Amino acid sequence: MEIGETRRGQILVLTPVGRIDNETSPAFQAKLLGAVGTNGATVLLDMSKVDYLSSVGLRALMVASKQAKAVNGRMAVAGLHPMVKEIFAISRFNYVIQVFDGVDDAVAAWS
Repeated sequence: MEIGETRRGQILVLTPVGRIDNETSPAFQAKLLGAVGTNGATVLLDMSKVDYLSSVGLRALMVASKQAKAVNGRMAVAGLHPMVKEIFAISRFNYVIQVFDGVDDAVAAWS
């Protein structure tokens, strides 16, 4: 799995590409935990290029979200693919992690 990394001001934007499943989840989780581990980090996941997210992917997001909160940081997702958006809705994960329509929406809200 490829995970792009850019900055929008103080916001670190991570852009995973492909599927987040049993095979790719360990690398995804490691990258997320490294990103949110810094005190006060602001991390946004641009999920527009992720077409599938399994339960282990959700678990990785939950672990990273808890870690971000523990170090006074914040984490959110943006640009959910319709299938991933449905997974978030069914699992009620939108109550666990803030969801934005797009990266620009998140940047505007956090500025």
